Amino acid sequence: MCGIAGLCGMDHDSAVRDIKIMTDLMKDRGPDAEGVCSSPGLEAVFGHRRLSIIDLTETGAQPMVSEDGRFIITYNGEIYNHAEIRDELLKAGGRPFRGRSDTEVFLRAFEEWGDKAPEKLKGMFAAGIYDCEKKELTLMRDRVGEKPLYYGWVCGGFAFASSIAAISALPGFESEIDRGILHKYFLYGYIPAPNSIWKDVKKLEPGSILKVASPFKKDSVTEHRKYWDVTERMIYGLKHPFKGDFEEASEELEKLLLRSVDSQMVSDVPLGAFLSGGIDSSTIVSLMQKLAPGRVRTFTVGMKESGFNEAEIAAETAKILGTEHTEMYIGQDDMKAVIPHITDMFGEPFADSSQIPTYLVSRMTREHVTVSLSGDAGDELFSGYTSYASVNRIWNKMKNVPYPLRSLVSKAVLASPLSKKEIYRIKGKLLSAETPGVVHDLEFETDPVVRGIVLGDRGVSPVRNPGDDIDLSDPRSDCMLMDLLMYHPDDILTKVDRTAMAVSLETRIPFLDRDVMEFAFTIPVEMQWKEGRGKQVLRNILYRYVPRELMDRPKKGFGIPIETWLREGELRNWAMSLLDEKAVSDTGCLNPETVARIRDDFYMRGVWRPQLWYILMFMAWYEGICRKLPSCRKGRDNGN
Repeated sequence: MCGIAGLCGMDHDSAVRDIKIMTDLMKDRGPDAEGVCSSPGLEAVFGHRRLSIIDLTETGAQPMVSEDGRFIITYNGEIYNHAEIRDELLKAGGRPFRGRSDTEVFLRAFEEWGDKAPEKLKGMFAAGIYDCEKKELTLMRDRVGEKPLYYGWVCGGFAFASSIAAISALPGFESEIDRGILHKYFLYGYIPAPNSIWKDVKKLEPGSILKVASPFKKDSVTEHRKYWDVTERMIYGLKHPFKGDFEEASEELEKLLLRSVDSQMVSDVPLGAFLSGGIDSSTIVSLMQKLAPGRVRTFTVGMKESGFNEAEIAAETAKILGTEHTEMYIGQDDMKAVIPHITDMFGEPFADSSQIPTYLVSRMTREHVTVSLSGDAGDELFSGYTSYASVNRIWNKMKNVPYPLRSLVSKAVLASPLSKKEIYRIKGKLLSAETPGVVHDLEFETDPVVRGIVLGDRGVSPVRNPGDDIDLSDPRSDCMLMDLLMYHPDDILTKVDRTAMAVSLETRIPFLDRDVMEFAFTIPVEMQWKEGRGKQVLRNILYRYVPRELMDRPKKGFGIPIETWLREGELRNWAMSLLDEKAVSDTGCLNPETVARIRDDFYMRGVWRPQLWYILMFMAWYEGICRKLPSCRKGRDNGN
């Protein structure tokens, strides 16, 4: 894990000064070393902060220049098949390598194959490579978005970085808050790619390549394309389903997972794994322990509040598997202490409240190891969420009812007391959906209170969902695809990356191996479900290592009782100060009357909407970051 930054088409002396500002802000992403490199023509300056994992010597230092001086790379991530790529390049007659780093392999692969190189790489990465001969910059991001990459035309040139805060901290940075995307934020609690909170800053989408040439203006983009598309791969998998039976599917998946886990356990620094006690992390740890020559280090954070604790199951699982287990129990005070630092971790509004325990387990883990494997992506790839079953059952009952009639009934259900129960909210949303894949968007459209948060917004999205026109014939597949396109990269992976990087911990996710994902897409969805439980193929693997009765229980997740905390003591005072009418009005973005209604509904009438936390995270970002920027002050001075 590292932090990368680049400036192109700017005054060189200023760029060298500014790149240091950017990399200093990413010190937590790379505490071990830093570097700056300019192109021979001085039109590009790259910066890097290093967290040393593979090849701890100077031969792995970045930015790295090719031997002939033509290419410069700054790169964040890990290439798990770098040894195989190295051998392939050497067998093709390539010159010997200077060191053992995957950075050098990445650079040599780009020299050999150009922008086709990412198609050969298996790993997580965000990279910028500058061609000094063509004066062209190529940005690349991994297939599913494990590593972040922001970019934009700012301060008279082109900038990119691992952190949005590193870009907004540039002297002279001016950009408006993107109000058009704010309603998406208040629907989901995160801002989906390619947008960011700023109009002039974008996120490079997963599986994408962007090329920009001198003079690095907006009309200087020479290419912007996908080299791997999750929608295409899922559709291909559905059209070419696995032909074997349930046991054969389990055997093939275990073989692929063992290969993935083995490649991700390679490290020159201490390594362990998160163990929550759930199906996904328990599967990964089981396979790690099977492969490891000694005891695997595992880590769990337990909640003192009843109903939110899986630490006891994790400890029992660790005992069965024989891992060296470390656990820590946390309470309200521990978690509340994290809240003031959230804005600094994410750099833009982000409101998945499980960010708090995720940060705490990362901080505890970093005290013992530098790399931790995670079980993320099991639900999205193997049909694990219980909501998938609900959507499937309900949709199949109502899909033949004429849409106009369903839409009217939907409004009635969502406006009734029934909507307080999740199952009726799902039914109400599905009644108003033209396809099950767009059910995520409907709460914003049907709740007039939520819809009125953003000033000037009328509930019509300026940004289409990536799966709006997709119907995969099975509602569970539709929902899995939508989660993989948006929720997983822009919420789950964002949360894991930012919280872990805040404590300089590298996280790796074996389920996101390319071969594992592409095989998962071929498993018939019916094979994944039995008696209302998903992930049956994955469960079948885990039962070979851990007793079935330990795993077959309701999932508690990694949530926290934020609704309860906001009613009490210091956190209530913190919330009320951020929800002050003048403070809200001062943003120029939010409707003070709507915010006041949501606040009063909660504190006076006991009506909880997740948007209250979303508003608080937006206001915390606004007060902590936006107010300090010239563009923000300028907007307020103009009465915006």
